[in-house]
Amino acid sequence: MSSNSSYSVPLVFNAVEIMTPFLLAGIGGLFTELAGMLNIALEGLMLAGAFFSIVFAAATGNLFLGIAMGVLSSMLLALLFGTITLKLRANVFITGLATNLFASGFTVVLAYQLFHTKGVIQFQNIPKLPVLVVPDFLQRIPILGDILFGHNIIVYLTWALVLLSAIVIYRTPFGLRLRGTGINADTIVSLGLSPQKYQLAGILISGFTCGLAGAMLTIRLAAFVPEITSGRGWIALVAIYLGNKTPFGIAVASFVFGLTESFSNYAQGAIKIPSDFILALPYVITVAAMILYAVWRHSRATR
Repeated sequence: MSSNSSYSVPLVFNAVEIMTPFLLAGIGGLFTELAGMLNIALEGLMLAGAFFSIVFAAATGNLFLGIAMGVLSSMLLALLFGTITLKLRANVFITGLATNLFASGFTVVLAYQLFHTKGVIQFQNIPKLPVLVVPDFLQRIPILGDILFGHNIIVYLTWALVLLSAIVIYRTPFGLRLRGTGINADTIVSLGLSPQKYQLAGILISGFTCGLAGAMLTIRLAAFVPEITSGRGWIALVAIYLGNKTPFGIAVASFVFGLTESFSNYAQGAIKIPSDFILALPYVITVAAMILYAVWRHSRATR
């Protein structure tokens, strides 16, 4: 194997895991987007899932229960966000920002009350995420075997959710009505259905996927770091648009962001570039991608 491939294989392998939280949050945000709501609360929903999953996993010693409680907490926060937005008619942007700020402040306060620190919280004896075991002949496939196999179970669950979301969105009555809500809510009303129910369903789905994304962030580290999401919810929102609001498009966009972050992690020790610039690279790519997307949309509109 050449030296280039020896570097690229682990780079891509790590990118597949790094992209998973982006992809999970993006898939959840897609459901709200198709229902006609811009969900900017993805960051806060992920943060809630990240905190409560690791806390309950540590308290119970049960990985599944920890993840389940993280997902439940994220969905409860999503329900609060959805209720205030849809029932009380609050501005969705203000409510979304408030959700993010609430999750940021609440997790820090709760961490201080429980663990008497506002910094990094290390958890001992946290069960590791199980790795999917595959037959040896699959692992021996050149390059692909090294890239696609050996990941934790949430990575493969995420791929399954991408496929399931595509089926639900394009092949079920629920998906048709969800998209109809976003295109023309009056049509859904004319059928005797409530657009708000589909919008709330989309928000709850985003709570589920964001909770799972947050759980992966903390349980992989066996630690909780304040603001551990580090803008991943916002990047996931960008991935929705770069992916042309399709599950597989979001997967491709998430992989690009994951590969960028994987490269920035590698470059910190291998390339003589200021570390601040390297750490900012994923966000620079995000801004550049949005500019290119806007230019592309404008060029299409003027044809």
